[in-house]
Amino acid sequence: MAFSQGVLILILMGLFITAVFWAWSDRRRSTFDEAARLPLEESEEGQRHE
Repeated sequence: MAFSQGVLILILMGLFITAVFWAWSDRRRSTFDEAARLPLEESEEGQRHE
């Protein structure tokens, strides 16, 4: 039981570290920057997105 829990923790830690590196990779930066600006952009009617 303890061995399988240890293996599961190692797998989950690996997935978490992979997700962090994926999110902070340079290839994703432009996508995340664009998404971060969405609430500040005006729509076609001249109103802000809410």
